[in-house]
Amino acid sequence: MTNRPVEPNPENNFEFFALQEAANYRAGLLAEFEPYLVGLVLEVGAGVGQITENLLQNPGIKRLVAVEPNPHFAKQLHSRFPQLELIEGTIADVPAALIPDTILSVNVLEHIEADESELSSYHLRLAEHHGTLCLFVPARPEIFSSIDRDFGHFRRYTRVELRTKLAAAGFRLQRLVYFNLIGYFSWWWNYRLHKKHSFAQNQVQFFDRTIFPLQHKFETRVFRPPVGQSLLALATAT
Repeated sequence: MTNRPVEPNPENNFEFFALQEAANYRAGLLAEFEPYLVGLVLEVGAGVGQITENLLQNPGIKRLVAVEPNPHFAKQLHSRFPQLELIEGTIADVPAALIPDTILSVNVLEHIEADESELSSYHLRLAEHHGTLCLFVPARPEIFSSIDRDFGHFRRYTRVELRTKLAAAGFRLQRLVYFNLIGYFSWWWNYRLHKKHSFAQNQVQFFDRTIFPLQHKFETRVFRPPVGQSLLALATAT
């Protein structure tokens, strides 16, 4: 088993395309982590920089360091954000002297076969400052589909599995919630049942502009869903 993530072909990075189209989705996700995006933030698996772009505009972050193992994606990151501190590699390549207050890992852990070892590496980096891990992963194994394999995913998580693995790595869980209820059923319909292998731009845009803002407001202010397309975790290194 390896800690190096399995990536899709960089010439077929439609997972990044979908996130680029989903501006409200990105903003809603980062709003969940907002109180902890302060000081020195390490973004693990920055990809081509959709989340990075939002982070660079966050006044609470005093120093942002992006980590990206794929040379093709790292090149795009450097081209888009020439002043960004960028480490081309994995968490193992981050200098020991760099001690983050927060590690942000969005849609990364599922790409790593040895995910428990990866979480332990996050804990090791955060332990000195009792820092926070902001973690976001795909959820629910029953909707794992061929498009997950196209993305290079090893798994989709349940709450029990993720809670257990975070505890084993030494984290104290603050919050663990499902995210995007409608997305769960959409994923099942499009990719599990109908076995699609791509996203439709107009569907992503429609969902992001008309459905997601109302759904996210309900999920965060009224009722957290019992299932969702993803899981969101906040955990402190003890």
